Amino acid sequence: MKWALLSVWDKTGIADLAKVLIKHDYRILSSGGTGALLQQAGIPYTDVATYTGFPEMMHGRVKTLHPKVHGGILGRRGIDDAVMQEHGIEPIDLVVVNLYPFEAMSAAGLTLEEIIEYIDVGGPAMVRAAAKNHKFVAVVVDPADYCMTADAVRRGGFTADERLSLAAKAFSRTAAYDGAIANYLTGIDRPFPEVLTVQFRNGRALRYGENPHQAAAVYGDAGIAGEQPLQGKQMSYNNYLDVDAAVGLLREFDDCAVVIVKHNNPCGVATGDKLLDTYIAAREVDPVSAYGSIVAMNREVTADVARELTRTFVEVVIAPSCTPEALEIMKAKENMRVLRLPEPVVQDEIRSIDGGVLVQRTEPFREDWRVVTEREPDAHEMRAMHLAWKVCRHTKSNAIIFADEKAVIGIGAGQMNRVESAEIAVRKARKPLAGSAVASDAFLPFPDTMEVAAAAGATALVQPGGSIRDQEVIDAANRLNIAMIFTGVRHFRH
Repeated sequence: MKWALLSVWDKTGIADLAKVLIKHDYRILSSGGTGALLQQAGIPYTDVATYTGFPEMMHGRVKTLHPKVHGGILGRRGIDDAVMQEHGIEPIDLVVVNLYPFEAMSAAGLTLEEIIEYIDVGGPAMVRAAAKNHKFVAVVVDPADYCMTADAVRRGGFTADERLSLAAKAFSRTAAYDGAIANYLTGIDRPFPEVLTVQFRNGRALRYGENPHQAAAVYGDAGIAGEQPLQGKQMSYNNYLDVDAAVGLLREFDDCAVVIVKHNNPCGVATGDKLLDTYIAAREVDPVSAYGSIVAMNREVTADVARELTRTFVEVVIAPSCTPEALEIMKAKENMRVLRLPEPVVQDEIRSIDGGVLVQRTEPFREDWRVVTEREPDAHEMRAMHLAWKVCRHTKSNAIIFADEKAVIGIGAGQMNRVESAEIAVRKARKPLAGSAVASDAFLPFPDTMEVAAAAGATALVQPGGSIRDQEVIDAANRLNIAMIFTGVRHFRH
């Protein structure tokens, strides 16, 4: 006769698992809400208090913290048998435990006194004990593993590899749990915790990092990090970086839009009515840079779009969906990865630096678009400025973006001064810039950038403002008949 200890907050699937255990000659130890559920389902079990001879107390704070429980979990078969027999300790072979929902409740606006009651003590103690003694005890902390657990029970037991894998998962869970508690407690009355603990799952090794001599891996089971190609090669380190950049910009648009990214910067952006025409317009912004790029789309890829995508070299295509015919067409490009566009994940940005990390959080903000020149922009110029500004927010500083109502025309990025960014954008433009709008991610300290834009044909400019020389720039805009807007919000991107 084997023993299983069942004590779960999330009771999904626990009754079905318990039925399998009973059918295969397990005796069940349980208590509290889990025991009540088993009783309601007609599943026999032994109450922990009956087994230990010690009552549950302090409103459930003390239930399983007893030598007869922990001795049964920690006892080494063939080593501790005599001690266990002397003290009436039954060997426990299976521990199924999940923890109080501290993470969820800590975000629910409870007081400190209330949230403290969601710090599980007995649960992590049992989980850690079972994981330590995994040679003899299987520990299950995730309802998703109940099916595998039931299969192991039916065939007579767990393999050594299964026990080790379950133990590793258990320690990962308690580490994340304790990390969440530490983050909460060290973050009281602070915008960020004094000690930051983070955990990402689903780690996968990549072929290499940014370059072949660098090792790399990706972690995460949601958002871009959790996506696997529907077809094509496995994703690379650089692919993930570029897809993340492309999707960040794509999510700025509700209308049909295509974003093309190369080396973490947009090299083509367009909006339109039909996806095929929009993709072609985006690609034609800079077709040389679009070669070997990331293409992000916010509409379903159909056969006509797929055929156009396969006419050139594209590293990754990401879209909400693809028709079966489109996927079949894109299979001709064996190396082209096709990804599903996932739901966004709201989280802090974390970047490593020598000796530590930087953490950044973007709180909801409102821009205050204010016309500061004598001439107000017309409707065409306003639409063009909105498009240019969206792209500017996702382009490496110093960023200068020229656009019309439907597409970007010229992009200048990553330069050490704003004038050179403007000159690069003008030089790279494949369409006339007459009547275009231009966006700058930060204020213009001098009129020179605007003078370059005006000479190229731009008639409207959007920038954050905030320079001590704002009036000088405004005067220059009036002289050049440029309509200019200040947004009040800077968008550096390093």
